[in-house]
Amino acid sequence: MRPPSPDGPSPGSGSLLAVSDLHVRYPENRAVVEALRPVSDEDWLLVAGDVAEHMADVEWALSTLARRFRKVVWAPGNHELWTPPDDPVQERGAARYEALVRLCRELGVTTPEDPYPVWRGPGGPAVVVPLFLLYDHTFRRPGVRTAEEALRRADEAGVVATDVFLLHPDPYPTVADWCRARLRRTAERLDALPADLPTVLVNHFPLVREPTEVLRYPDFALWCGTEATADWPVRYRAAAVVYGHLHIPKLIRQQGVPHHEVSLGYPREWRRRPGAPALPVRVLPAGAPYPGHPAATAPAAAGGPR
Repeated sequence: MRPPSPDGPSPGSGSLLAVSDLHVRYPENRAVVEALRPVSDEDWLLVAGDVAEHMADVEWALSTLARRFRKVVWAPGNHELWTPPDDPVQERGAARYEALVRLCRELGVTTPEDPYPVWRGPGGPAVVVPLFLLYDHTFRRPGVRTAEEALRRADEAGVVATDVFLLHPDPYPTVADWCRARLRRTAERLDALPADLPTVLVNHFPLVREPTEVLRYPDFALWCGTEATADWPVRYRAAAVVYGHLHIPKLIRQQGVPHHEVSLGYPREWRRRPGAPALPVRVLPAGAPYPGHPAATAPAAAGGPR
């Protein structure tokens, strides 16, 4: 494995910032992205997935942000992996992910397939690790032992994720199989990192189950992550975890590790929150809100993935 990338801000300057679930097909969200600006020339931006569904919209958003921030680091969400029938780009599954990686590299955006960069600004040093892990239907209701039973119960309750129709696992038999392959590959890379360096783990889906406990439809948790990552924040020395997907912006702590849900969400969701969208969220250095932006104080709301 190649070592972490040495690039980073000068010690003592800049902030490590994060957003997710920009969903820029909505004009209101596109305007939010248009307004995102760094305060310092040394600011980095972590983008934890669900930028858009169509490749052209993903390109617009990431290219816009890459021109403004010192570095942009992207982890894919489920929406980027969809193959909408009206998208001119009709690649599916792993081929679509590979096309997204190629696009990001053309834009100078770091992906889960690239050397992990090291943040050396305030709160660092820390290896910034964009993750692509998916889900395997292990976030189940208590007493439900198998994925098959969990999915059957969800179907009977009328709960199904759009991923079932638009996110194709090709060439893997199922998304859960793709997830397991990604877990193995990623764990090998993480195990090879220097043991004395903390990490910032960036994943679209939560790495622990706890954030899903407030979902309005509990069965949606089946499409929200995997139990296999429950010990990763401690095992891999996380100074912070960044995630999205739930559209419930909040900060929780698990075993002393801060987990930041940094999503914008759909306009109908963020309009209900007090004040303007509290983005970007400052991850490092920890503490005070990012200068010029409101504190992320919106209470937990019962949401759900799409």
